[in-house]
Amino acid sequence: MNPVLPYASLVTQGRLVLDLARRDVSGRYRGAIGGHLWAFLTPLLMLAIYSFVFGYIFKSRWTSAETGDINFSIVLFVGLIFANFLSECLNRGPSLVVSNPNYVKKVVFPLEILPWVAAGGALFHAAISVVVLLLAMIVTGTPIATTALLLPLVFVLFVPMAAGFMWFLAAMGVFFRDLQQFVTVVATALVFLAPIFYPRTMLPEQYRWLLSLNPLTFIVEAGRDLVLWNRLPDWQATMGYALAALVVAWLGWATFQLTRRGFADVL
Repeated sequence: MNPVLPYASLVTQGRLVLDLARRDVSGRYRGAIGGHLWAFLTPLLMLAIYSFVFGYIFKSRWTSAETGDINFSIVLFVGLIFANFLSECLNRGPSLVVSNPNYVKKVVFPLEILPWVAAGGALFHAAISVVVLLLAMIVTGTPIATTALLLPLVFVLFVPMAAGFMWFLAAMGVFFRDLQQFVTVVATALVFLAPIFYPRTMLPEQYRWLLSLNPLTFIVEAGRDLVLWNRLPDWQATMGYALAALVVAWLGWATFQLTRRGFADVL
């Protein structure tokens, strides 16, 4: 079991991954009047809606002493940055191979880079959302923690986990076409079963550990620790998540490699 194998194609085909990711992002906004501006407007409008609905109508408050005077919509938006990243990756996973049959027929094309391409597009949108978050914090007078500089490291932990899921879903999506509908439900469930709209402390203490089974939980809490609370995540939990991400990435990659010979026959 070589943990480096899933990343070999990212190193050897890095230029191709970058070009395809750029083309993927551009293709989404091709023909739109606003063009790439929508990549910025979408999270900005989302933040405005959350601020109005949760802050003005429901007057929601984060029931945790550490929050202080931080706007609920800011706390919520930090979590949704990671949730949207994972949801985009999961929802695209089952169709990565199916939607690119021309790549399957090209013997020399490295199919295993497709999850990296999708992750690159999702990272682009996450980066735009982070910019919107920082601007909103400046406008609302919310202090930006110095530890926020370490936020990219959270994505370093998160991307291998997402890539592992995508490798597995891409492989299974070739043989089970109903997988897309199932994954959509699972992605939504993961968002609501993570401490995004509520703190972990709202659950009875004996059940809080269940949230740790959700791949979003640690990432969301680590992101808030860095951006809002000015503290580093627990190092033991960080190492545990890093190990889990490596295992998921390897298992997903191995599944993809074992089943890829049958892709051409099915497609």
